[in-house]
Amino acid sequence: MRISARRMSLAAFSALAATTLFTAPAGATVFNQGISVQDAYVAPDGAVTLSGKYHCEQASPMGAMQIKATVAQEGSGRLSIGAEQIVCDGQERRWVANAPGAFVNVHPGQAVVTAELQEVRLSGLMPRSVTTVAQDTKDVEVREH
Repeated sequence: MRISARRMSLAAFSALAATTLFTAPAGATVFNQGISVQDAYVAPDGAVTLSGKYHCEQASPMGAMQIKATVAQEGSGRLSIGAEQIVCDGQERRWVANAPGAFVNVHPGQAVVTAELQEVRLSGLMPRSVTTVAQDTKDVEVREH
């Protein structure tokens, strides 16, 4: 039995469309996510505070949202810290990330701060993957607090 080229291409296209439709993850990330960097402070005891604004929609049912903030300075290396618990309801909110001064080497002056809004996909209680859904990098002046 011979199949026409037109019928064969239609069948291939249909199979490709079905594969694309049914392989999209059930809890795909929504794209109304955003984050910005605003301030960086260092206390006399060396404690660091980074802050900014974010907005996000509810994370997928199989995941959670988190903010990771990183400050990098010439001669001081890099410090990454997590922000407090965030709320994803579409509203613009303030985020704050703090690091105690015991092991921190940040000083007043120029720095680059990067904030990442991340979706953590879980497998049971363990993280399966972490995806950055929004990011902002800014040159800032670290000020004494």
